[in-house]
Amino acid sequence: MLNTGAYNISLFLQSQMCYMGQQLVFTDASQTLERLLGIKANAKQIERLCHHYGEVLEKQVQEIITAGGLPPKQNDGKKYYAMFDGGMLLTREEKWKEMKLARIFDVHQKTSVSKDRNYIGDSTYIAHLGGHKNFFQKVEHHLDDKGELIFIADGAKWIWKWVEAMYPESTQILDYYHAKQHLCEWAGLVFKNQKQKEKWIHTQCFWLLNNQVDKVIRNIKHFKILSSQAREKRKTLVEYYTTNQSRMQYKTFKEKGFLIGSGPIEAAHRHVIQQRMKLSGQRWTMKGAQQIANLRTANKGNKWNHIVELIKKAA
Repeated sequence: MLNTGAYNISLFLQSQMCYMGQQLVFTDASQTLERLLGIKANAKQIERLCHHYGEVLEKQVQEIITAGGLPPKQNDGKKYYAMFDGGMLLTREEKWKEMKLARIFDVHQKTSVSKDRNYIGDSTYIAHLGGHKNFFQKVEHHLDDKGELIFIADGAKWIWKWVEAMYPESTQILDYYHAKQHLCEWAGLVFKNQKQKEKWIHTQCFWLLNNQVDKVIRNIKHFKILSSQAREKRKTLVEYYTTNQSRMQYKTFKEKGFLIGSGPIEAAHRHVIQQRMKLSGQRWTMKGAQQIANLRTANKGNKWNHIVELIKKAA
């Protein structure tokens, strides 16, 4: 039994309280437990339990990192996607702070629902509130037994620097929709006529999707009369495309059946992190945010049984 205040709480109820607490704000979790199970558990009890087991999970991860990782596993010979994204959370200590999230899944977990929509099945999620060095330390031991890795991300240099250093044989894909977004933003500075802008963007996207990044770069450089803002943005866009040209071979990637967009990780950030942790009026302590994120990633990654085992061990 875990003693919280003056209460001894059964293993079953601890599990239910933790589950509801990572799903709902603590007051709502308390009300839902009472209505569904007829059990009174106040919000503060639920909060304490969630933070306790979220911290136990964090300590386990840090122990693995300190020990130099888990024992080596046999390469499973499968292909996996690894995607990364970040979103800002309001914290008490540092105001807005980025919560980084990784999503890793077997390529066979992707199922086409329609032409432009995919369903992604079982995934592993890793969340970290803080710098990218510690984030990647948490990610790495989840990748050690993977046969072939396909990384999809935006143009963040810290991501690609790590990928190139740690997994140089992997496939690296710049998210097509980020590449297009930057193109559209620049075109908005250049064209005053909406139809001309849309036609030009459509043409450039055609070339992007046909491994002709160099042609798009030349077309961007073609414009002579530009505002100072457009010239500065053009310099940034050309550098972005030039740096990531090898990661923008979208025709080749699609022919291999690979995804070219990071939609799955953007969706994950919404339903794993934001859905619970970015509600109106919420402001987290740094430790508290990490603890709840640990419970969220365990639940969304279908690893809640690990939480149940932790609760049994604490008994």
